[in-house]
Amino acid sequence: MPTRRTFIRSTTTLGLAASFSDLTAITNTPTADKGRIGIIGLDTSHSTAFTKLLNDPNSGADLAGFTVVAAYPQGSADIESSTKRIPGYTEEAKKMGVEIVSSIPDLLKKVDVVLLETNDGRPHLEQAMQVLKARKPLFIDKPVAGTLSDAVTIFRQAKQMGVPIFSASSLRYSASAQAVAKGSIGTVLGADAFSPAHLEKTHPDLFWYGIHGVETLYTAMNTGCKQVVRVQTDGTDVVVGTWADGRIGTFRGTRTGKNEYGGMAYGEKGNAPLGPYDGYRPLLVQIIEFFKTGVPPVSAEETLEIYTFMEAADESKRLGGVPVLLETVRLKAEKLAKIR
Repeated sequence: MPTRRTFIRSTTTLGLAASFSDLTAITNTPTADKGRIGIIGLDTSHSTAFTKLLNDPNSGADLAGFTVVAAYPQGSADIESSTKRIPGYTEEAKKMGVEIVSSIPDLLKKVDVVLLETNDGRPHLEQAMQVLKARKPLFIDKPVAGTLSDAVTIFRQAKQMGVPIFSASSLRYSASAQAVAKGSIGTVLGADAFSPAHLEKTHPDLFWYGIHGVETLYTAMNTGCKQVVRVQTDGTDVVVGTWADGRIGTFRGTRTGKNEYGGMAYGEKGNAPLGPYDGYRPLLVQIIEFFKTGVPPVSAEETLEIYTFMEAADESKRLGGVPVLLETVRLKAEKLAKIR
């Protein structure tokens, strides 16, 4: 018999999320228990951290069988905080036995699956399309893309080509957040989440770093947000989301003080913390299982609603802090995606 939590989760997806449902029916083609991983983008610490875990023979059975064998280093072309990292991370990757290649086509000839790690979301659409055309299962690190319309296009193209993809922040897989998502406090009646929210002028504000806290919020609340209101000062963002069933979830993004991640979920059986951060390994376990099965652990509809939430927060800021409907933002993004 469905639980009350299950009922609420199912009914709250009937709004905005249902409009993305045509993107979720990707053919889940099982791959294999072993495979060669290729990385696109050595401009982020995620690339070397993931490689260190995956190429360590003592990392454990849940990460065994898949090894990073090749990488295409070029990530961002003009974000200085990213471009300056490429030489150092390239050398680190070489020391871990990774072959450095000169192009994405060269990479795709040598690998079975791909981690798209480029720190800059703007080239993700062009990079992802090359992987999708090669029919390689694909994990896309944050942000999915530099715009919501690009994110919609990526998932739409993946569905049309029948290629399994998914994206997630590692914060989704903190033990505390997963416990709440699995019902430890019963039906989640509301949640607050926080994370750093450093800004990058080339991206929508929360895409760059606030994604971590927003994904924590969604891990607890699930889909179904109807509207958001955003308040911003130089050091802080606060975004209040109202879900279709009347629940309220908030995200606080910080740019001053100590960088920390966490939150609180409020449930019918009690309250529970969301956090602390448990590192990259739990996410990597999910990625490897995805490569083995072809089944994305996070649906396209949820990922796209998360990015719609963040884009709607930008729109609220542009309009002086008024409520913005996610449906309005979604329709605009889908229109732009169709024009491509």
